[in-house]
Amino acid sequence: MEQAILDKLDTFIRKKGLRKTPQRDAIVRTAFASDEHFTSEELFDRSRKANAGVSRATVYRTIALLVEAGLLHEIDLGGDLKTYDPNFNDKPSHNHLVCIDCGKVVEFEDSHLELLNDCLTRRMGFRPMRQAIKIEACCEQLRKKGVCPNLIKARVTGKRLPARKR
Repeated sequence: MEQAILDKLDTFIRKKGLRKTPQRDAIVRTAFASDEHFTSEELFDRSRKANAGVSRATVYRTIALLVEAGLLHEIDLGGDLKTYDPNFNDKPSHNHLVCIDCGKVVEFEDSHLELLNDCLTRRMGFRPMRQAIKIEACCEQLRKKGVCPNLIKARVTGKRLPARKR
């Protein structure tokens, strides 16, 4: 994890009059340990392994704090399901493909989209600052083969998936 993230969070926490705790530190280290997107429950499970004293409530409060501090990006997957993106600081303008069958989230970049974004915003009298596109798609593997390893993994781990609109 980058020191810049820790420094920004420490400054933010002090401004809010909060104190630094070992539980919050364990949650933050876990959240930024990899580039993988996660749900609140996934972060809770991972954080408990790192620090048994971490509570579900502390995870939820820490996530809200990280989002408010601009260190974590919330992605609304529909329904009550939210996924969090720890890569947002490195690449504030990036896009997500979300499988509505298995819930898998894939980040992607495309220079054509950036060019289109730049052209559209300038033509309408704006200056682009960042972009975020979320594409919802159906799993091709599930459609073609009738099975998707991501869906199986999601079901085995108990991941709640958004209700699929047909």
